[in-house]
Amino acid sequence: MTEPGSSQRADLEKAVRTYGGCWDTERGLRALRDAGHDPQEKPARQILRDLASEGLLVKVEDRPVRYSAVRAG
Repeated sequence: MTEPGSSQRADLEKAVRTYGGCWDTERGLRALRDAGHDPQEKPARQILRDLASEGLLVKVEDRPVRYSAVRAG
């Protein structure tokens, strides 16, 4: 179960930072389910776009949309 005040965005960002690698909608949904959420596709895609606009992810493929986590350092 999720902690009180835990948001899907915060949990997905934590997963991206923790695991890195390639991300798509399915992986995002799986990470959110693992964190105790009942996610929907559209909000999960928006969170991935938001993380990309903040520089945490870089889009590497358009169709299907796929992102790669940016390594700090």
